Amino acid sequence: MKRLILLLLSLCLFISPVLATNVIKLATTTSTDNSGLLKALIPPFEKQYDARVDIIAVGTGKAIKLGENGDVDVVLVHARAAEDKFVNNGFGVNRRDVMYNDFIILGPKADPAGVKGSKDAAEALTKIAKAQATFVSRGDNSGTHQKEQELWQLAKIEPKGSWYNAAGQGMGAALQIADEKQGYVLADRGTYLAYMDKIDLEISYEGDKVLNNPYGVIAVNPAVHNKSNYLGAMMLIGWLTSVDGQKIINNYKVNSEQLFKPINI
Repeated sequence: MKRLILLLLSLCLFISPVLATNVIKLATTTSTDNSGLLKALIPPFEKQYDARVDIIAVGTGKAIKLGENGDVDVVLVHARAAEDKFVNNGFGVNRRDVMYNDFIILGPKADPAGVKGSKDAAEALTKIAKAQATFVSRGDNSGTHQKEQELWQLAKIEPKGSWYNAAGQGMGAALQIADEKQGYVLADRGTYLAYMDKIDLEISYEGDKVLNNPYGVIAVNPAVHNKSNYLGAMMLIGWLTSVDGQKIINNYKVNSEQLFKPINI
């Protein structure tokens, strides 16, 4: 009997680390969630690897903070400067490029600030500020919010006043608020395409190279957080950058429009 008990205990010690890889905690952006991409991308991974991915969809800033605290195993975000800082400070390892789309400035069809035809994104925001036209900011330290702040700096404008509204919410919610207020908003193209039938806004400005929006995936450093599921994180990273994962990203469309472009196809 004692031998049996010892055998069972040894089996538990052997099996537990293996089972631990079956639950992977992913912190990612609201854009990957709101766009519906994760519903297409994650289930095939879970089925193939007999795993479960627990998704926490927040802004990039919060996602990276969860990684720093060791509350998740892997982050999928879109703010390169913040990603590099996360890795350089030792919290993240093995960053990989996954996909990209771009940011666009949406606004009312009437375009009260005359944004259409602007030569670049900075000029578009300058016109909005001069007209004091309603602008909805995510205001949540997300990748989109960080990009917006970068654009205001390029325009040499500090946005403030009753026309500037900080929502403090995700991309989908910010789009709906901008729609209700008939204001302008910076959005990632993927979420806009997923929401375009739900809102009465249209693209006011697009095309500036500064609006490029790359996404990266990073494992939480097990040397800093030894309870992190590093093996599971690397399995997920491998999937996202694999031929199969990249094909799913490439083929994911809403209203016949491609939302994200994979890096490796």
